[in-house]
Amino acid sequence: MITRRSLIGQTAATVAAAIAAPRLAASQSARVLKFVPQADLALLDPIQSTGLVIRHHALLVFDTLYGVDEQLRPQPQMAQGHVVENGGLVWRISLRDGLRFHDGERVLARDCVASIKRWGARDTYGLSLMAVVDEITAPSDTEIRFRLKRPFPLLADVLGKPGTNVCVMMPERLAQTDPMQRVTEMVGSGPFRYLANERVPGSLNTYEKFSGYVPRPGGEPSFMAGPKVVHFDRVEWRTIPDAATAAAALQTGEIDWWEQPISDLIPTLKANRSLKVEVLDRFGAVAMIRFNHLQPPFDRPEMRRALLAAIKQEDYMIAVAGEDRSYWADSVGFFAPGSPMANSAGMEALPKTPDIGRVREALKAAGYAGERIVMPVPTDFPALNAMSEVSGDMLRRAGINLDYQALDWGTVLQRVASQQPIDKGGWNIWCNYSTGVSAVNPAAHTYLRGVGRTGTFGWPTSLELEQMRSDWFSAPDEGARLDISKRMQVQAFQDLPYIPLGVFYQPTAYRNNLTGVLKGFPLFYNVRRG
Repeated sequence: MITRRSLIGQTAATVAAAIAAPRLAASQSARVLKFVPQADLALLDPIQSTGLVIRHHALLVFDTLYGVDEQLRPQPQMAQGHVVENGGLVWRISLRDGLRFHDGERVLARDCVASIKRWGARDTYGLSLMAVVDEITAPSDTEIRFRLKRPFPLLADVLGKPGTNVCVMMPERLAQTDPMQRVTEMVGSGPFRYLANERVPGSLNTYEKFSGYVPRPGGEPSFMAGPKVVHFDRVEWRTIPDAATAAAALQTGEIDWWEQPISDLIPTLKANRSLKVEVLDRFGAVAMIRFNHLQPPFDRPEMRRALLAAIKQEDYMIAVAGEDRSYWADSVGFFAPGSPMANSAGMEALPKTPDIGRVREALKAAGYAGERIVMPVPTDFPALNAMSEVSGDMLRRAGINLDYQALDWGTVLQRVASQQPIDKGGWNIWCNYSTGVSAVNPAAHTYLRGVGRTGTFGWPTSLELEQMRSDWFSAPDEGARLDISKRMQVQAFQDLPYIPLGVFYQPTAYRNNLTGVLKGFPLFYNVRRG
């Protein structure tokens, strides 16, 4: 059993060699923020993938009607405010003054209506909203009107959701693009413009301050809420897959911020007085083994459940985040630890001691006959690669005929989006993680849905989970919602949309002359060089 990551076996000598290597070409301007993202930006359209790097990109270029603060309370952002009428069946949202797109055009209500409709056709939380929407209209240039079939008190929450597939506003001409087709022209109304002509695939993405952006007046910045004040002329994303090189560049000041340093190098970075290492996201990242429910053999629940007996969450968390337990939690179910809906119901499905023999027997009983199992693995995404190494070892020892496909992150994203059989470019199983903030309750929990092909990668179907989720929305109080969440977790261990592997709290590292770094995830407003 692999119990410690060997993803990148850097020694002190390796790091020293990397530091001595030629420096990365970088601007010396104090008005340029140089950032190393978790992976290359393979897609630009905010609704085409649940990749976190796409969300970070989206919130540079685009803006949202609402944004949540650190307590996950929705606050008006592009919206001036809203009025709820007719017993909750009508919402009238007004836009604030001064909103402009990067092409100079005013942001109009009809742009927002088209953007909401396109997003609502793809995002699973958005689908819940659209299911109760009778009509979304723009009675004027500054008013968006929702007419609902039944009350939906969480409407502002869903429009300001911080998880992946954020509900961003784009020009109507772009928002009218088929939701299944990619938007490649990046015209938003956010605090930065995307410089497509400077894009170097696998290496560089750049953004410049949008001079026409008017921050929301008043209040204090808090996560995605409050005024978004920009203090840098440019933000440069420099993709550096090699961790030793990234660490060396951060220590020598060639970059300012490394989003996801690997656990092996955290002690070195912490020891450097010119750096700050901290966890921004208190809900962490929910790790998982995700199945393709459309393709055999994991279209059968008994095949999925057969693997449970081999799971030891601690092994996965150590592989991803190291020995320091302050950076991870095990004994985790389907809701993020520390969230109101977190509970222990059904947790007996995860064994105290893994038993590969039991897995082999369960696989045989489930009818597994040695079929090839395709597992795409991003070698340039350290956390996912580490989880995949542990899973690959487990699957091979269990007797799975594993086709372990080592690929780059962009190729993996395209592969797992495919609903085709494996002989036509599809897949069977992969390791992934989602934001813990998306798993605090059933409303936003994309990976706990059971809507089949209209859901996110994996496409599980579960009428029981969907009914309980619907019941959760109409529950009278917090106690009733918790009871439903407990029943959902028990059901989830039966249907197994994914296998929970724990939660890790990814630290980020940046030069200590940066101030104003907000809690949550990498955001590039409010940050300044002190």
